[in-house]
Amino acid sequence: MKLPRVSGILLHPTSLPGPHGSGDLGASAFNFIDWLASAGQRLWQILPLGGIGPGNSPYMSSSAFAGNLLLIDLQELQQRGWLDATDLAPDAAFSSERLNFSAVVPWRMARLQKAAQRFAATASEDERADLATFESTQADWLDDYALFMTLADANAWRDWSDWPAALAQREPQALQTARDLFAPQIAFWVFCQWCFFRQWYKLKTYANQRGIRIVGDAPIFIAYQSAEVWARPELFELDAEGRALVVAGVPPDYFSPTGQRWGNPLYRWSTHAAENYAWWVQRVRRTFELVDIVRIDHFRGFADYWEIPASEPTAIKGRWLPGPGAALFEAIRAQLGDLPIIAEDLGLLTPQVTTLRRQFDLPGMRILHFAFGGKNDNNYLPHNFDANTVVYTGTHDNNTSQGWWLEVSDAERQHVRDYLGLTSQDELEIHWQLITAACASVADTAIHPMQDVLGLRGSSRMNLPGVGQGYWEWRFSWDQVKPVHAQRLVRLGGLYGR
Repeated sequence: MKLPRVSGILLHPTSLPGPHGSGDLGASAFNFIDWLASAGQRLWQILPLGGIGPGNSPYMSSSAFAGNLLLIDLQELQQRGWLDATDLAPDAAFSSERLNFSAVVPWRMARLQKAAQRFAATASEDERADLATFESTQADWLDDYALFMTLADANAWRDWSDWPAALAQREPQALQTARDLFAPQIAFWVFCQWCFFRQWYKLKTYANQRGIRIVGDAPIFIAYQSAEVWARPELFELDAEGRALVVAGVPPDYFSPTGQRWGNPLYRWSTHAAENYAWWVQRVRRTFELVDIVRIDHFRGFADYWEIPASEPTAIKGRWLPGPGAALFEAIRAQLGDLPIIAEDLGLLTPQVTTLRRQFDLPGMRILHFAFGGKNDNNYLPHNFDANTVVYTGTHDNNTSQGWWLEVSDAERQHVRDYLGLTSQDELEIHWQLITAACASVADTAIHPMQDVLGLRGSSRMNLPGVGQGYWEWRFSWDQVKPVHAQRLVRLGGLYGR
């Protein structure tokens, strides 16, 4: 589906300001929407909304459907009487510049536990009825998620294949015994998801009322240690005991000489096909209930994907295998209609990937940081774009533009100067030069990372692919945001019809 000619900002909610160690769905999220509107922006792109996994990555969630509990606005729970003011006194380890996961996660989880207990003791009939309605309407994923999280906690977060066999193999009597034994703990996970979804829908409604559409992110793969892999092991390439036979990743590339071994289990596509891709249709349907536009991560994996033996420590020894191709997207379109999906078609692409994207009229992605390392036929150079494109200075996996400029080769730096016609003074604001190039391009959609709008250096990058620790932590503060930032974005939107 073709997107309108607009621009927007890439910022995950955890990067928002706030007093409780992490950005969340509270006041700063609403303020950010107001700022987007004042800056003439029409899109807010976020990272996956699911819970974090190894390395604190939002791309390794314990569920393809559940929300991230760290995003729950605790002040709203206080307003409902489920927390006291003293509960919200910030921890000394919190930082306004970085998300200190080791401090924030236990602190926030303890407060959610207290809120759930107080809800159970004091909730009104209307509140209980609202929770019951949520539990009923979301039962197709929520029941398995709440039980999975409860059992994972009870088993010290070991891989589910290492749980007692009756639970790992989901024997009905064992599951029922667990539901009876752990009923309060199961209720806690349900309560938290109800809080997340209530707050998220309120925020999304506010954004849409202000003319802002939310661009969500759907990772192609999900974590092994997740409710869906445990609940539907036949959909994944696992052995009889539930352990992964092969895992996902990409071969050596721009980011890593040994490739990227993501470790996610791979899909058993033959089983998905036999079910007419029902699991995927449900996943896409649920994602579009949360957001307005969906960016599908690693789109090339639907054409062909890199299979790595689970025993291999790196991604070097793998092989390409064919993905589901058009059949998957035909099933989605047949059941859900023509949807606004962005295809993340980065990396080394084959003609099959481009054909698949074009067959369903999906906009692809272009990254300006990748544009200046070759010749004039480089697909990332703006003169080679087609209109059905989403252009970025960089994504969450790239350095900031200021950081990139300091690290780029002399030849690339000169190419940028020549291509954009830069003076030495212009180079001081290379981030705005790239934002301007993105806005001026023929691409229908231009997305700017918030770090580039603020002109931040490489220490503020969100992620470094292949590095397991120390990322996903960046946060900004409102005193960094000046009137000129919104003014410049408004001016660019007016100049270039965004």
